[in-house]
Amino acid sequence: MPQSVDVTVVVPAYNAAATLPATLAGLAAQRFAGRVEVIVVDDGSTDATAAVAEAAGATVLRQKNQGPATARNAGATAGRGELLVFTDADCEPHPDFLAALTRPLADPGVSGVQGAYRTRQPQLVARFAQAEFEDRYAFTARFPCLDLVATYAAAFRRELFLQEGGFDTSYPVANNEDTEFSYRLCRLGHRLVFAPKALVFHRHPATLGKYLRIKFWRAYWRLAACRDHPEKVLRDGYTPGVVRLQTALAGLLALGLIFWPVTALGGVLALAGGVAVLCSALPFAAFAGKRDRGLAVAAPGLVLARSLAFAGGAAWAVLERLAGRACTLLRSRRGQS
Repeated sequence: MPQSVDVTVVVPAYNAAATLPATLAGLAAQRFAGRVEVIVVDDGSTDATAAVAEAAGATVLRQKNQGPATARNAGATAGRGELLVFTDADCEPHPDFLAALTRPLADPGVSGVQGAYRTRQPQLVARFAQAEFEDRYAFTARFPCLDLVATYAAAFRRELFLQEGGFDTSYPVANNEDTEFSYRLCRLGHRLVFAPKALVFHRHPATLGKYLRIKFWRAYWRLAACRDHPEKVLRDGYTPGVVRLQTALAGLLALGLIFWPVTALGGVLALAGGVAVLCSALPFAAFAGKRDRGLAVAAPGLVLARSLAFAGGAAWAVLERLAGRACTLLRSRRGQS
């Protein structure tokens, strides 16, 4: 008869043979009194991901490449634990990760728990990304109930997770499917909380190009998550209002640059938008500089670049949706003619 399990840890993995060993070693070294099963869902990898997981003693599920939302749902369905924990194949859990992450679920009024990122990387962009997370955590701590539990360090009651349908599998990449699920839980009145000591060490993007690509698609998929939750477009418990303001100002900057060749007003708009973003970034630069002096100087420029990436991703999502509606309208009119 199978041994009962307290916690099921689900790790979706796609071509993760290089990073997965550290994840599984971290899970094996947990200072946790309960019984744990680790399920790695191989999402159609073409490398040795499955073999690495099996060698480490994890249960391995294989599926064709369908994205992390489908992979996590498959692991949750196959799991036997009362509690469900998610982390990623490029995360290394701290030895107290499981204990700290699941402790708040001892309160029956808590439905989900969010952990925290740390990094050991020396690169400027990676340090900036970590400072961003630290800033978001400080903002999140003001709220008694979260509206985002991100899957790099997440815990839910497994019965609730399955009852509410898990992650939306229409999200093909690891981007905001956890946001949409969290919004769903909040709408239903579930309480989600932050566990700042539930740590995983992560490899943030180390180059500016990779970082900006991630931010572009973050904005794109965040608007997708807001499609069914429009109340979150202007305000949520994860994104400080200044970040939304900076994104709007960066959009103004971009529009000004586009129209500058046509009218001098474009140059004025571009200058005003850029200066406003840089000025609005000064409080974050001071925040980051307390922890990392090198970031104090670089932060305003990086915030401006981030804001432009966010504005680009959001604009792409809006234009794509408008184009889709226009095509639907044209097809409808042709059908009536």
